[in-house]
Amino acid sequence: MISYHIVTEGRCFANLVGGESIELTAGQVIVFTRGDRHVMSSDPQSRIDQLPRTANDLAPEQLPFEAAFGNSGPITVRLVCGFLACNGRPFNPLLECLPPVLVADASDGEMSSLRELVRIAMDEASGSRAGGQSVLARLTELMFIEVVRQHVERLSPDPDNWLLGLRDPFIGRALAVMHRAPARSWTVDTLAREIGLSRSEFAERFGAILGVPPMQYLGKWRMQLAAGLLRDGFNIASTAAQVGYGSEASFSRAFKKIVGVPPSTWRYREDLLQAA
Repeated sequence: MISYHIVTEGRCFANLVGGESIELTAGQVIVFTRGDRHVMSSDPQSRIDQLPRTANDLAPEQLPFEAAFGNSGPITVRLVCGFLACNGRPFNPLLECLPPVLVADASDGEMSSLRELVRIAMDEASGSRAGGQSVLARLTELMFIEVVRQHVERLSPDPDNWLLGLRDPFIGRALAVMHRAPARSWTVDTLAREIGLSRSEFAERFGAILGVPPMQYLGKWRMQLAAGLLRDGFNIASTAAQVGYGSEASFSRAFKKIVGVPPSTWRYREDLLQAA
């Protein structure tokens, strides 16, 4: 569960439980990419044990809702808060390479896209128009993309970072074609020809930036897609075909090697989690 807070007015502090405080001002967005427990407060030393019952017990169908904290004094900060559900199991390259906290600035003149998305989100959150919850869900996804874009633009050229692969013209293209057609019978040779590099150049460049060989990455990505299909009720044979395996047996072997358990066991565990 990825949670976020948009500071629309005033000033506040945010911190992961046990971590250092981060000062935020109007126009900034903070994203907790791994859903870690965190504190939003008017003072960097503030702590809270639990939310008031009135805010904590609201049902999902009542979203969005307003909650006020504090009994007296002037308003020190206004926040628009929300979340984005994202499946990170068994392999999500984006979530794996993001830091636990991202801060972006929607007031930056050059970041007009994020600023406009925040403005629309504020309008939807403060109104009661039909379909508001669906609009906010889509806006949340778009805002998250914009926040990640700001993060990518600030990245230093350290190795083993999937986001740097997106920024590289050749590796970004290779990732795009693998994600677009994961079931295709890719080899290092065919991928290299697709993006316009020699086999050796491509393999070396891919490994240097992402830290894994191209075929290993493709295998993990196929298992991520397969896990989603199994979770959605597809049988093992149809799942195998959709992610590029010619037989149920070869798919099951690959799934167990990469994920650690057979696909039938994975699906059983997922069913238990959904029923809980």
